[in-house]
Amino acid sequence: MPEIDLSASVSYLGNGRIWDRDFKNGQNAPIPHFGNNFSLQASQVVYAGGAINSAIALAELGNQMANLDMQKNKQEIRFLLIGYYLNVYQLNNQEQVFKNNIDLTKMVIANMMSRHKEGTALKSDITRYELQLEKIKLQLAKVQDARQIMNHQMVTTLHLPENSEIIPDSTLLSEAVIPQSENDWQTLATESNVGLEQAKLSVNMSNSKLKLERSAQLPKVVLVAENHMNGPITIEVPPINKNFNYWFVGVGVKYNISSLFKNSRKISGAKLSVRRAEEEHSLASEEIENAVHASYIEMMTSYTELQTSLKSRELANENYKVVSNRYENELALLTELLDAANMKLDAELGLVNAKINVVYNHYKIKYITHTL
Repeated sequence: MPEIDLSASVSYLGNGRIWDRDFKNGQNAPIPHFGNNFSLQASQVVYAGGAINSAIALAELGNQMANLDMQKNKQEIRFLLIGYYLNVYQLNNQEQVFKNNIDLTKMVIANMMSRHKEGTALKSDITRYELQLEKIKLQLAKVQDARQIMNHQMVTTLHLPENSEIIPDSTLLSEAVIPQSENDWQTLATESNVGLEQAKLSVNMSNSKLKLERSAQLPKVVLVAENHMNGPITIEVPPINKNFNYWFVGVGVKYNISSLFKNSRKISGAKLSVRRAEEEHSLASEEIENAVHASYIEMMTSYTELQTSLKSRELANENYKVVSNRYENELALLTELLDAANMKLDAELGLVNAKINVVYNHYKIKYITHTL
C-alpha cells in the first residue's frame, strides 16, 4: 500500500544577524517572526527486491501455522477425552463384573450354609468364602471411587455442571473396529498429521526469510510525490514575508552498498535455517512413520489379546462349573473352588480390559495420524 504523510507546523522565527567573512561589521537582519509549514508526501514502492512479497508470504505462513496449532490442540483434547471416556467405560464394566461375582459368591455362601446345617460342610469353609466376599466388595469400592474421580476429571475438562455424571454408551464395544493395513495408516499420517504439516510450513517460512534477507542486497525503486507550502521565504536576504508553494513528482532509487558485506552473514544464517528446517521435516517424517508402525503393532497385539481373553473366559467359566459341581459332590476342596472363582474373576476382568484396549489402540493410531 502507498505511504501518505501529512504534516503541519507553526513556529516563531528570531531575527537574523549578518557579519563579514572576518566576523566584523555585524548588523541585524529582521525576519518575519511567524513561520508556517504544510507538506503532503506520498510514495509507492515499485520494486523492493522481493522484500514485500516475501514479508506477505511469511505472514500468510504464520497464519497457517497458528491454524495448525489450533488443529493440533483439538486433536490433543479429543484424545484426552477419549482416554477419560474409555477409563469410565472400563471402570463401569469392572464394577458390573465385581457385582456379578458378589452375587455368585453370596449364592455359594448360602449353599454352604444349607450344607453346614446338614453337616456336609465345615464352618471354616463358610468363613473363608465370606473373606472372599469381603475382598471382592473392597475391590468394588475401589473401582467405584476410581470411577468417581475419572468422572469428575472428564466433567471438569468439558466444563459441565459439577454434579454431571458421564454414562458411556453401552454399545461402544459391540461396534466392530475395522482394521486397516499399515500402509493405509502411513498414508493417512503423511496426508493429515499436523506436526508434519507444520514441519513443511517451517521449511517454507525459512525460505521466505532467506528471500527477505537477499532482498536487502537489491535496489529499491519508489515513486514519490510531494507538495510543500512554507512561509516566510528565508532563503532571500532580506526575507520575503510570503508563503511559497512548490511540488514535485519523481522516481527514487536507493541501493544500500553496505548490505553487500553486512548482509552476507544474515543470508548465511538464513540458509542454515532452511537446512535445519528441512532436516527437522525429515526427522518429523521418520518419527511419525515409527510412531504409526509401533501403534499399528500394538493395535494388532490388542486383537490377539482379545481373542486370547475370550478363550480364557470360556475356559475359566467351564473350569468353575466343573470345580463347583465337584465341590458340591464333595470331590474337590474349598481351595480348588476359591482358585476357580479367582480365575473366573480374573478372566472376566481381563476380557473387559482387552476389549477396551482394542478400542483405545484404534483411537491412538487415529490420534497419531491426526484423523480423530
